[in-house]
Amino acid sequence: MGDRPTKSELLEAVRRFLDEDLLPELEGVRRFHARVASNALGIVAREIEQEPDALPVRYAKLAALMGRAGEAPSDLAGLDAAVDELEASLCERIRRGDADEAAFRAEVFAYLRESVGQRLAVANPTYR
Repeated sequence: MGDRPTKSELLEAVRRFLDEDLLPELEGVRRFHARVASNALGIVAREIEQEPDALPVRYAKLAALMGRAGEAPSDLAGLDAAVDELEASLCERIRRGDADEAAFRAEVFAYLRESVGQRLAVANPTYR
């Protein structure tokens, strides 16, 4: 859809309003809540921006880790649902103790280290 403004542009406009117009006028808990809202908008904007590139990679890594061959869903919503399902399966295997030893443990740690790093980069791009 080529409509303007884009989702990202709308989020940025609201964020700029909060940061530039509203925050300077607020104090105390209202200022804190406005800052939290601004940060949340930034997180959502970064997720929207990065998702088309990051989600297929995340799916491929999880599918390989979980030993699930097959073609990835072609749309973002399908990929997102598939990643959620794979992560739920991974959590179940971890709870069962499958990642307590052997090579699978190292693979799980490598995936989690990378995944958490990517999520932190979205939540706080100044982290690292």
